[in-house]
Amino acid sequence: MIPTEDASARKREIEEKLKQEQETLSFIRENLEKSDQLTKGMVSILSSFESRLMQLENSIIPVHKQTENLQRLQENVDKTLSCMDHVISYYHVAKDTDRIIREGPTGRLDEYLACIAKIQKAVEYFQDNNPDSPELNTVKARFEKGKELLEAEFRSLLTRYSKPVPPILILDAISVDEELEVQEDIVLEHLPEAVLQDIICIAGWLVEYGRNQDFMNVYFQIRSNQLDRSIKGLKDHFRKNSASSGILYSPAVQTKRKDTPTKKAPKRPGKDDVLDIEIDSYIHCISAFVKLAQSEYALLTEIIPEHHQKKTFDSLIQEALDNLMLEGDNIVSAARRAIMRHDYSAVLTIFPILRHLKMNKSEFDTTLQGTAASTKNKLPTLITSMETIGAKALEEFADSIKNDPDKEYNMPKDGTVHELTSNAILFLQQLLDFHETAGAMLASQETSSSASSYTSEFNKRLLSTYICKVLGNLQLNLLSKSKVYEDSALSAIFLHNNYNYILKSLEKSELIQLVTVTQKKAESSYKELIEQQIYMYKSSWHKVTEHLADRNMPVFQPGTKLKDKERQVIKDKFKGFNDGLEELCKIQKGWAIPDKEQRDFIRQSQKKVVSDAYRSFLQRCANISFTKNPEKYHKYRPEEVEEMIERLFDTSA
Repeated sequence: MIPTEDASARKREIEEKLKQEQETLSFIRENLEKSDQLTKGMVSILSSFESRLMQLENSIIPVHKQTENLQRLQENVDKTLSCMDHVISYYHVAKDTDRIIREGPTGRLDEYLACIAKIQKAVEYFQDNNPDSPELNTVKARFEKGKELLEAEFRSLLTRYSKPVPPILILDAISVDEELEVQEDIVLEHLPEAVLQDIICIAGWLVEYGRNQDFMNVYFQIRSNQLDRSIKGLKDHFRKNSASSGILYSPAVQTKRKDTPTKKAPKRPGKDDVLDIEIDSYIHCISAFVKLAQSEYALLTEIIPEHHQKKTFDSLIQEALDNLMLEGDNIVSAARRAIMRHDYSAVLTIFPILRHLKMNKSEFDTTLQGTAASTKNKLPTLITSMETIGAKALEEFADSIKNDPDKEYNMPKDGTVHELTSNAILFLQQLLDFHETAGAMLASQETSSSASSYTSEFNKRLLSTYICKVLGNLQLNLLSKSKVYEDSALSAIFLHNNYNYILKSLEKSELIQLVTVTQKKAESSYKELIEQQIYMYKSSWHKVTEHLADRNMPVFQPGTKLKDKERQVIKDKFKGFNDGLEELCKIQKGWAIPDKEQRDFIRQSQKKVVSDAYRSFLQRCANISFTKNPEKYHKYRPEEVEEMIERLFDTSA
């Protein structure tokens, strides 16, 4: 049983807690009521705000749209005003550009082209928008005037600054220094860089906007003239300086040509150096044309539109090329006339030119690539003409050697080398300098299938055959000429001299190597011919030495007196020997053997034969008393006989 006090206390405690909870509940209820009031107030405010926003939106949106319309209208007005200004400017173009157009583009090309661009736009505007307006005709006329002045400026710049290339620069450009491993490519500057850029600029405008190709004709005419003048200047340089100073190259560049164009054309008997200079000049002009033409093409590609470049280049080079070809044709014609006069050595002038043309043909062809067929064919046609006339001259020369007449007055009285021999050998020696060209020249006339390949070996054999033909003809003619001499010994000396001269000349000039290509034993054949003539000559002394022979010599015993008849035999032998010796020495002393080695050999061998026979004869007659005046018959001592023979063939004695 819980005590009464404790229950009362517990009850009071519970009542106290209940009272606190009721107070808390009352507080919460009051706060909830306040919160509801606040919520209602906020909802009311928000509803009012929403209402006001809607009213504001309904007011602002029309204003905004109206503002946008106003802005668009403003932009349209600005654009319209701008267009109006632009259009109005076209009506003022003619006036605004008048001064610049009248004064021309000289010295202010960029400004001038900008001015032309304005005029061009005005033309386009009026054509599109008002084709019947008088302003269109005005700006059109102004545009044409501007174009005309640009064309004039193009011509003026080209004319004013295009100069012939100085000969020294050309020679430096075409020369080759063999001592340099890498050759320096000399660039020929035809126009100052600033001028070139202006010309390129004008040409570009004329092509793109001017619709004009006349400037290309202007270009090739002006540059063609300068190309031709450059080559003529080089030719004049040769004529003025070659003969006097011989200085043809720039002192700064020591040069050696790979094809030796500075080597003079072969000397022709009796001719001076004038023709040599002309030949040398022509060879250099050919090289100069190639180099200058290449340079002109490089310049042209910067100025002329690509699809017009080859045609313009073709026109540009025609005058210079035609002049070169004409000069080549004149050389061929001169050679042809010389051949008609039987001056076959004139053909030698063609060889250095022909060799040079053929050596440079590939570069020539490359340079003319893309030009008309008629242009490309000019050099091959000239080469063919030179080969044809050259081959004709070679054949006629060989025939002339064979048919040279045996004229008594033309024969050397001392039996020395005939002019025909020396000229023939000189011709062949000079031919040797151009053996490849000469071989190809002969091959060009061949029609056989074997000639189709035209190999170097084939050409060499042809030339060897030709040289052997000339030598064969020469040998036959010399044999015929030798019969003009009444004295067979002089005939022998004559043939000996000529054969010996031929052999030594062949050996000295290396012609022998060419001869032996087709005649292996040529050298030994000539030596045999020479020996035969020496033998023939020696036989002329038989009529002298036969008096010293034992034939008819009386047989006697020492101390026995000879009969008159026997004494007369010995006297006749002495007299026959003395008279024969004196006669031969007198005659043969005036003969000539130019080759010292051969002269000494013949003298020594003849001296030995005669001296030995004479000594033997004197020894046999030593103890014979055949006359009271022995000095009358025994006129010469053996040593004196040797001295007399030693003086043979000595025209200076």
